[in-house]
Amino acid sequence: MGELGTISYGIRTPIIKRGDNLVEIVTRSVLSACEENNIILEDKDIVGVTEAVVGISQSNFATVDQITKDVERHFKNKVVGLIFPILSRNRFSLILKAISKACKKLIIMLSYPSDEVGNPLITQQALYDSKINPYGEALTETQFHELFGSTKHLFTGVDYIKFYKEVAGENCEIIFGNKAENILAFTKYIINADIHTRKQTKKHLYECGAKKVVSLDELMTKSIDGSGFNKEYGLLGSNINTDDTLKLFPRETKTFVDNLQKEFYRLTGKTVECLVYGDGAFKDPVGKIWELADPVVSPAYTSGLSGTPNEIKLKYVSETQLSNLSGKEASEEFKKILKQKQGNSKDNKRTALGTTPRQISDLVGSLCDLTSGSGDKGTPVILIKNYFKNYAD
Repeated sequence: MGELGTISYGIRTPIIKRGDNLVEIVTRSVLSACEENNIILEDKDIVGVTEAVVGISQSNFATVDQITKDVERHFKNKVVGLIFPILSRNRFSLILKAISKACKKLIIMLSYPSDEVGNPLITQQALYDSKINPYGEALTETQFHELFGSTKHLFTGVDYIKFYKEVAGENCEIIFGNKAENILAFTKYIINADIHTRKQTKKHLYECGAKKVVSLDELMTKSIDGSGFNKEYGLLGSNINTDDTLKLFPRETKTFVDNLQKEFYRLTGKTVECLVYGDGAFKDPVGKIWELADPVVSPAYTSGLSGTPNEIKLKYVSETQLSNLSGKEASEEFKKILKQKQGNSKDNKRTALGTTPRQISDLVGSLCDLTSGSGDKGTPVILIKNYFKNYAD
């Protein structure tokens, strides 16, 4: 593999069911794929496992009724404001169904022109043409339709205003706003469904006079009538499993990746870095959708995936330190530069300009997500080789 850089392999596994020994399945599948394809497993290779199969193997599920019961603990028979939910049948429809069953009335406030992760209700151009201030007072559904007409998702064709009203039932009203405090004109009892801004939103609502605010990561943090749960993320990161059941984000993932790394070492003598990955963190330039609907890209990873990359920008060095060299001479000089680099030197800070300033776990998790996809490839495990090798290796 001397001429090859980073390689990402999708590894097929058996269909994973509740209670399966996932460490055994993953190691067996990876090693079988390596043997069949003459791939040599090395130290610092990476194995990623999608959060979906980790959650399934843990039986980490919750029904609509179980979620409703947990919501009732906080808001039984109250008029509740539900603000900033993402527009997703897969991610949010069952959560919405459960919340609506627990409330006397539900006021849903949708952000516009898009939700938190970029799913659009309207285009940016339509908002600009309307000449309205999106951070003014909340719009009623009638006002919104008068301004913007019907709204259908660019890719799915779903009218989420209509769909969410159907899911929530008759005790639902939909408004539109981008200031969290807009909801306080309707109720002081609020569920804030935003993902990455949830802590700031909750703090702001209390400062503005809310009586009770519950975030999605505070629901289903413990078992309800035998359900699954997630102490850290609650309902965040959940996906639809059946018409009545959600698969929750997996728990105890650090224990899982550490055990997986130990098993690879026991079987091969190689230290393989391991992670659990969910949504990648990248943005679709056409649909403007930011993929990250999970609370994090990777809820757990082994120590070798901590930190940020220590890299040198080849294009920069090529036009500066190697400007008078070419061919083999330039290649050999660049290898010397790589071997001499020091992570915190001023020179390396300059030559690193333009490299990606992101966590290694986020970069690797995004690569895993792109490789496995979200459909029918049947590759919930990803093997990545040469990620930590550079031009000099």
